[in-house]
Amino acid sequence: MVIDAAPMTTPTGWALRAVVSAHMVAIVGQPVFAGVYLTGDYDSLLWHAIGADVVTSIGYLQVIVAIVVWVRLRRAWPFLATMAVVVAETVQYFAGLDGALWLHIPLGVVTVAALVVQFIAVWRRPLLRREARDARAR
Repeated sequence: MVIDAAPMTTPTGWALRAVVSAHMVAIVGQPVFAGVYLTGDYDSLLWHAIGADVVTSIGYLQVIVAIVVWVRLRRAWPFLATMAVVVAETVQYFAGLDGALWLHIPLGVVTVAALVVQFIAVWRRPLLRREARDARAR
């Protein structure tokens, strides 16, 4: 009797899941800090600025992990999705520094939503090497 083992996420896939999860936790705090600032607690603007640095740094780390996923697992979509999020975050970061709230706030909403979708995508199915996934489909 041959038992077909359930597909398991590779260590590279777990690394991507970890960094996307950390990225999402960090980015969800940003609207909270901004909201507290808008209620009159002006010290929260410092926390929002620190949070922006953390979110951006994790985003750049995610780019590196997504490149590793592309090379090792032969999956390009995590890199492409990560680049879209990181480019939006970078534009949003500089819009915030410049005080361009007309761009900073809506782009922040889109960025948080995109990262939540990416989080769901990386946790929904095992992250396998493309050949392993294709072999299972046959």
